[in-house]
Amino acid sequence: MKNKFINLAIFCLVFLLSGCANNAPKTDYSAFLQKKPTSILVLMPTNESVEVKGASAVLAHSVMPLSEAGYYVLPVSVAHETFKSNGLSEAGEIHAVSAAKLKEIFGADAALYLKVLQYGSSYKVVSSNTIVSVEGKLVDLGSGATLWQKTASAQSGSGSGGGNLFVMLISAAIEQIASSISDKSYDVSAMSDALLLGQDCNDCLLYGPLSPNFSKDKQLQKN
Repeated sequence: MKNKFINLAIFCLVFLLSGCANNAPKTDYSAFLQKKPTSILVLMPTNESVEVKGASAVLAHSVMPLSEAGYYVLPVSVAHETFKSNGLSEAGEIHAVSAAKLKEIFGADAALYLKVLQYGSSYKVVSSNTIVSVEGKLVDLGSGATLWQKTASAQSGSGSGGGNLFVMLISAAIEQIASSISDKSYDVSAMSDALLLGQDCNDCLLYGPLSPNFSKDKQLQKN
């Protein structure tokens, strides 16, 4: 039941994002279309939030949307062990490795650099919100050029109480405690990754060569 709710929420958020972005300025995909990356190395995200587990949660939920978009994603566990065996365990150190070196070691076409901007629940008097914001940048490992970048946020909040201030305060406090215990942020990070790596909107990631929708992206079609 929980998984069905999460899948439905992700679908609705992606749908709304696509619809709202119709009038947004179009992203320049010229470099992306020239390189046509097939394989992607996803790097451990850097983390600007106060939650240490934010990076691992965002990383865990990034593989599925990329695979469904039509890309071969190098196994993140193998990549992690490779970096670790070479003395690199911090995301900042990994992100500092040159594109040419990553190409030499992993042979991937591109690397996805992720940054967790916000992760966790916040209590604001009569409401409790769980927010996950992520920034993504796809870099061609052959040239070092940025092919695509975007920032996305997802949230799940509560503030019900029928107008009764006392009830609203208690409800928000309970929601905050429940979120901390169950780590609602982990589920919201799946929504955030889905928004970040979704397709068919003006600033969305393009479908990969392994997708039946390759080159059929809505944002590439002439009006």
